[in-house]
Amino acid sequence: MSTKQAGMLFKTKTLYLYLQNLQTTCKSHINPNFPHQIKHISNLKVVWRKDKKLDQAIENDKQYKLCARVVKEVLNEPGQVIPFRYLEKRRERLRLNIKITTFLNRYPGLLEKYYDRIKPKTNPVLFLRPTDGLRDFLEEENNIYAYNEELIVAKLCKLLMMSKEKVLSVDKLAHVKREFGFPNNFLVDLVPKYSNYFKVVGYPGEGKSFLELNSWNPEFAKSVIQLRAEEEAKLTGISVRPNFDVKLPSGFFLRKEMREWVRDWLELDYISPYEDVSSLDQSSPEMEKRTTGVFHELLSLSINKRVAVPILGKFSNEYRFSNAFSTVFTRHSGIFYLSLKGGIKTAMLREAYKDSELIDRDPLLEIKDRFVELLDKGKSERAEQLRVQKEEVKKDIEMMALRRNTVGKYDRESLNHRFLIMCS
Repeated sequence: MSTKQAGMLFKTKTLYLYLQNLQTTCKSHINPNFPHQIKHISNLKVVWRKDKKLDQAIENDKQYKLCARVVKEVLNEPGQVIPFRYLEKRRERLRLNIKITTFLNRYPGLLEKYYDRIKPKTNPVLFLRPTDGLRDFLEEENNIYAYNEELIVAKLCKLLMMSKEKVLSVDKLAHVKREFGFPNNFLVDLVPKYSNYFKVVGYPGEGKSFLELNSWNPEFAKSVIQLRAEEEAKLTGISVRPNFDVKLPSGFFLRKEMREWVRDWLELDYISPYEDVSSLDQSSPEMEKRTTGVFHELLSLSINKRVAVPILGKFSNEYRFSNAFSTVFTRHSGIFYLSLKGGIKTAMLREAYKDSELIDRDPLLEIKDRFVELLDKGKSERAEQLRVQKEEVKKDIEMMALRRNTVGKYDRESLNHRFLIMCS
């Protein structure tokens, strides 16, 4: 059995043992044969618990995100150049707590200095522009997007297919493009190219335009959980019921009442995020299962398997989220983690991580890997330059000391000679 097969079989057994340990005695609150119903969701509370390892995953990306923000600011300027002093004035908006000069020294592979005139007949001022290394990266980025075009189209279709009306605001999609790995020009290039799937309606450029699904692809209407169940069934030869992979963090315990609720809730049939649920009661356990499935699918489609809660909240109406939707992430602590790192609530998919490392890697993460390589290369070159400069300074100091010693020797010999003459 291969490592992948063993891993999938282990996940199946883990969920099975989890349910067994909870001593499941009832299945569905809507089945009249069962003695009691699942308790109302709003009465159940789970205390939030900090997970340092998952918080570290967010901390590890601080450098990357900071550099990406500064680079984006320059690339969005006309001609992709910016006066040095303009960028310095924008530090607060960019959440950059160091001076631009310090930033350039710390990350030398991104931007280079040069002098130019802002207007004719004015004195030259200091400008910044992308380095050759950054331009090479931008070319690589375009190639990676082109190579993964089918994946990007599938993601965009899935986001539309999960929505209530199969329509999403263009502005909202543009706002989350980085979370899901969409290129900057996806609305201009991809949407017209795949007119069989998409069409833009409304008034583009006025904040009232929408992207609408043109056709339904049944291949896209399978969630990650459903695909996982199908794959495990193929590998084991046993029919596997789609369900969530639940794994509580070490040292985390649920109260008895909550354990019983989770036990019964997991026994409910899985509801695909692509199914029509207009008939479900918003406060029902079935709707809770569907909402959890939508969040699971959204996080699975995201690049880093995590999305800031305020961003998810922008789509509350489109995906039928309740006003208190964020409580899902703490109530189902074995599926999600709600990080408070950086003062922002971020929903994370537990199964996608091992400690602080992302193990469920999206192909589009190659772009981030290449950018980090560019940062590391710039740091290495900078470190080598500093080492050479340090060696040169050290040699200069040694030469100066040698000259002083030599001059001192000659002075002492001259004085001795003069003294002997005087004494003779």
